[in-house]
Amino acid sequence: MKSIRIHLLLLLLLATSGLFAQSDTTLRKKDRKRDVKLTTTQGVMVLRLSDSTPLHRDNFLKLVKTGYYDSTLFHRVIKNFMIQGGDPNSKNAVAGQALGNGGPTERIPAEFNPSLFHKRGTLAAARDNNPAKASSGSQFYIVHGKVFTDGGLDSTETYRLEGRKIPIEQREVYKTLGGAPHLDQNYTVFGELVKGFEVLDAIASTPTSKGAARDRPLSDCRILKAELIKRRR
Repeated sequence: MKSIRIHLLLLLLLATSGLFAQSDTTLRKKDRKRDVKLTTTQGVMVLRLSDSTPLHRDNFLKLVKTGYYDSTLFHRVIKNFMIQGGDPNSKNAVAGQALGNGGPTERIPAEFNPSLFHKRGTLAAARDNNPAKASSGSQFYIVHGKVFTDGGLDSTETYRLEGRKIPIEQREVYKTLGGAPHLDQNYTVFGELVKGFEVLDAIASTPTSKGAARDRPLSDCRILKAELIKRRR
């Protein structure tokens, strides 16, 4: 009988500690005004989330607060395009293992905003091929991109955007800073890189696999820690 009481007490303590842990990760109003710091094996990047995409913003912040991204890899890297991370299966993945299918089963409804576009350094949500273009519950990418000419942008409008015109001011950004315009209004942009472009370049330049784990870096590019930090103006 005594051992049963002790066992029940231990279960109660575990349940209580779980409740406290959950309350510690509740999203607070001030969290929405913080930036996200990614400490990686290649250096530090700082991301700023958009208030125009509250569903994606809050989801990302909550995952950061719970430590979800700690020890995950940038598992898909394509130079002059983007670096992708957020697959929890990558934490303990062996060399050569194909990745990209992990994460919550729930999708996030698309939050397209014409003013948010895929310039270099953009933070956006990955997704599978679903009609609503809803986003993955955890996987994201940061645009590396390339610089375009007017001719290249004209071609993108015709063949990739089905005739949709890229606004003049955005064309100028794509011609100077660069980006990935063919993704606009197809994948939800919900933030941007504000520090660590050299780290983005370093990760994007990492040699990658050509085999079953296609586009996975041959040397791990790992997020050691993701955390909320005070926003610097």
